[in-house]
Amino acid sequence: MTSSLRLTLLKDPERLETRLKEIPQEPGVYFMRDGQDNILYIGKSKSLRSRVRSYFREDHYRDPRIALMAMQVAEIEFIVTDSEAEALALEANLIKTHQPHFNVLLKDDKKYPFLCITWSEAYPRIFITRKRRLGKTKDRYYGPYVDVGNLRRTLNLVKRVFPLRQRRQPVFRDRPCLNYDMGRCPGVCQQLISSEDYHKILHKVAMIFQGRTQELEDILSQQMEKAAENLNFEYAARLRDQIRGIQTLGANQKVSLPDDTVTRDAIALMADDHHACIQLFQIRAGRLVGRLGFVADAQSGSPGAILQRVLEDHYFTVDSVEIPAEILTQHELPDGDMLASFLSERRARKVSIVVPQRQSKADLIDMVERNAGYELARTQCFADRNNQAMLDLAEILDLPDLPHRIEGYDISHIQGSDAVASQVVFVDGLPAKQHYRHYKIKNATVRAGHSDDFASMAEVIQRRFRRYAQDPALQRLGNPDFPDLVMIDGGKGQLSAVVAVLRDMNLLDEVKVVSLAKQREEIFLPGESLPLETEQEQPGVQLLRRLRDEAHRFAVSFHRQQRSDRMRRSRLEEIPGLGLHRQKQLLAHFRSIDYVREANAMQIADVPGIGPKLAQTIYDYFHPNARAQAEEGMRDLMDAPIHSARSMTEVPVPTEPFLQSAPTQSPPPESTP
Repeated sequence: MTSSLRLTLLKDPERLETRLKEIPQEPGVYFMRDGQDNILYIGKSKSLRSRVRSYFREDHYRDPRIALMAMQVAEIEFIVTDSEAEALALEANLIKTHQPHFNVLLKDDKKYPFLCITWSEAYPRIFITRKRRLGKTKDRYYGPYVDVGNLRRTLNLVKRVFPLRQRRQPVFRDRPCLNYDMGRCPGVCQQLISSEDYHKILHKVAMIFQGRTQELEDILSQQMEKAAENLNFEYAARLRDQIRGIQTLGANQKVSLPDDTVTRDAIALMADDHHACIQLFQIRAGRLVGRLGFVADAQSGSPGAILQRVLEDHYFTVDSVEIPAEILTQHELPDGDMLASFLSERRARKVSIVVPQRQSKADLIDMVERNAGYELARTQCFADRNNQAMLDLAEILDLPDLPHRIEGYDISHIQGSDAVASQVVFVDGLPAKQHYRHYKIKNATVRAGHSDDFASMAEVIQRRFRRYAQDPALQRLGNPDFPDLVMIDGGKGQLSAVVAVLRDMNLLDEVKVVSLAKQREEIFLPGESLPLETEQEQPGVQLLRRLRDEAHRFAVSFHRQQRSDRMRRSRLEEIPGLGLHRQKQLLAHFRSIDYVREANAMQIADVPGIGPKLAQTIYDYFHPNARAQAEEGMRDLMDAPIHSARSMTEVPVPTEPFLQSAPTQSPPPESTP
């Protein structure tokens, strides 16, 4: 029997009981798999059998999320570990690798920004981003920060105090820009500072965003005093200015605790039926140095379980020096002892997790909870607006349920060249960029000078839903990848092409599709010659317009990228002997074709993989006139008339003219006998 035909464990009680008895009462990690062998959930426990058995008790079904997962479980696997801390670390690594659907707790709504330092680069960049990419393990993300304005002000001040890399790409190829002359940048583009020295500057900057400002002030003060003793007053003055700048960062703090000897974090949440807003306050040396915010699914677990998952996700991605000595929590954590043990091991010092009940610590938790309540109110207001738009859209289109997942498609090209398509996804009215996709149009009839938006749109829809047509048993209802509504950017022509493809795949009854025309913002339904009677400012129509504009933006951006790559490749592909690999090396070294054109043959030959002969070929390609002039000068020299032996002796001989103090005289002509 294949894995796709396996019954779920709830439908086979005998196999379920046998499988539960095989699980040991030891610490470890467990996997829940569905009938198609996909991982549904990864969890940890100090007693594997007790934890896994709890998922299949009737009282556990009060949580609809757990009930939905339990109904899909067809197999249970486990890994036994030596300790609870090992189980915690293993679970974090496995979740990061597999990203199971039911482990998704924190909502990816790009609400709060992060600060990123790209330690993986020789000269790291520092910037604010709303996307937390974990592709490179050396890069570090600090946050997410609730106060975006304060984060930007802090970063701007840091860039004024410390000389840092200001641009992603250099402005000039052979000289630094104005930031170097102003002292704002140490000349990273021309490598006027070594990578090791630049990393030392970034480590000081990182201490600010780790909340270690007092420690940084002490280090800089010691360096300033030492520089003054060595009569290096210029360097001491720079350190003094840096200390004053760091002190400015903490001058506007409004929270101060009497106990300034303990580093602590305080975490609390406020939740409704759908959302849970979590606030994490970072207290260092008695001052509030950071306020981080998270948004979670309120149905994903109890308040204590949500707080535990947030703490695990946060502390697994920070440096060990950022882990505080004390963590104050609003609710008791389900595996608090396990988390405390793991964090103590990482920090190499004891970490306490406590639920305060009175005095100043309880007041701090109350303050964090109030701030979480304000964030929840903002989230509810935003969610109500989106729900109103989805309700209005469902009423306009006569949908049986709210369209939680809406997909939008658009085509972009210039007279058929570099034709591409975009797929954008809105989940609960918000852009879900992790689900965005783009397509390169493969239709042979779509080429430069001949465009066909109808055929292009039909191709994209066919490729998107092909696997559902090939496997009729593939889950539709409740599948997070299957859309509740598909919106096509265009009029009746594009819609008819899409309807024909869905009909051929026998999916027309399952995929709800509409089109939105640009000119009058009209909504067309399949089989209807007239648009729906709607107003442009209706919430549902505005939601479709936001989706359409996002699909257009995403398609145009990808088209420009493809066109730019083609234009770059087309110039280099004309050079004989320059293959694709060497083209990439050349562009990686010079950054652009303009810089390649300005370089001489010796500079081009410095590129790895480019020899002197090929470098001369590349130089001659960009400077055909220079080669032609050189060849013409050589021909003129070779074609010069020779009248007599005496005239040859009168031609200047270039034998080391710069080493001679006087001109060389010609020997007298030989006499004839």
